[in-house]
Amino acid sequence: MSQWVNICKIDDIIPATGVCALLGNEHVAIIRPRHDEQLFAISNIDPFFEASVLSRGLIAEHQGELWVASPLKKQRFRLTDGHCMEDESHSVKHYDVRVKDGNVQLKG
Repeated sequence: MSQWVNICKIDDIIPATGVCALLGNEHVAIIRPRHDEQLFAISNIDPFFEASVLSRGLIAEHQGELWVASPLKKQRFRLTDGHCMEDESHSVKHYDVRVKDGNVQLKG
């Protein structure tokens, strides 16, 4: 059975940025695109380069959806599900994330 794991406080993530967290042995990018408590969580590993960098990517909106562009070659990954815009065979894993009592939690 999966359970929610505390990662950090919501105030530890500056709006319009992301942070990297470890969930077991997995690198997870937690992205906070705005000043509210809306969060997204996808794998932090850029599948094109096997580098843990997506949490440092550029957050952008395209056709009403939020994406993060890898800081390496700018491939874009949809925040809601990890879909890669340029090559769906390189999409990344999506994680359940929430804020509870001011704590950012991932489902592990």
